[in-house]
Amino acid sequence: MEQKWVVFSLADNTYGIDVQSVRSIERMQPVTRVPNAPAHVKGVINLRGVVTPVIDLRLRLGYEELEATDETRILIASLNQGDAGFIVDQANEVVESDDVRIEPIPESSQDMLAAHLTAIAKGEDKLFSLLDANALFEDQHAE
Repeated sequence: MEQKWVVFSLADNTYGIDVQSVRSIERMQPVTRVPNAPAHVKGVINLRGVVTPVIDLRLRLGYEELEATDETRILIASLNQGDAGFIVDQANEVVESDDVRIEPIPESSQDMLAAHLTAIAKGEDKLFSLLDANALFEDQHAE
């Protein structure tokens, strides 16, 4: 069965999320803060009449926060608990499983990020980590 991933960048790293869970890719827009939310929960947006929580993936994965640029995007994903937005530096492309080889996460990757990874995708000119969007959102209050 062929799989596809939306590939995006954060800092100098490349990640992918299953294309079936991505509903849309939106330009950055104003986010309304939510009181007492963790720092990586930027707030909520009104997306076509639906209030959608937004998480800054840079902060969620332990990277330094950056100001949004023209390349910044919000990946709207359908998760177990409903839709959520993930702020990424740039959404690059959709990659098909025919173009990459999926490998398990190296055992040496025991850091915070490894809990959110499902595998590593390697291609001739590609290397990206596959993220579990539900895991990124489900334990969002764990710091």
